[in-house]
Amino acid sequence: MIDWDRVAELKQTIGATAFGQVVILFLDEADQSVAGLGAASTAQEMQSAFHALKGTALTLGFTELSEIARLCESRAEAGESDLPLAEVQAIYTRSRAAFVQHLPTLTT
Repeated sequence: MIDWDRVAELKQTIGATAFGQVVILFLDEADQSVAGLGAASTAQEMQSAFHALKGTALTLGFTELSEIARLCESRAEAGESDLPLAEVQAIYTRSRAAFVQHLPTLTT
């Protein structure tokens, strides 16, 4: 679900203070991205939305989310618009909860 090695690498690369700021920005952006997926009305809008979500998910190691976003992005690129939005939401919710639960050990 989460690539903790990626998370540790990011923290080491940018430093603890910046890491905390990135986490706040990431979670806010991801919350908005996932909530806004249903507003995309065309395959092109969905492709763009999933592309952005994929990048955001990869930033903090949300591997399961980035993978489903990649698959949905590809399907939208092929013109599909009936994508598993509820599944994406569920994966994000689980990933976010696991990340937030583990966050105190990451920021020390």
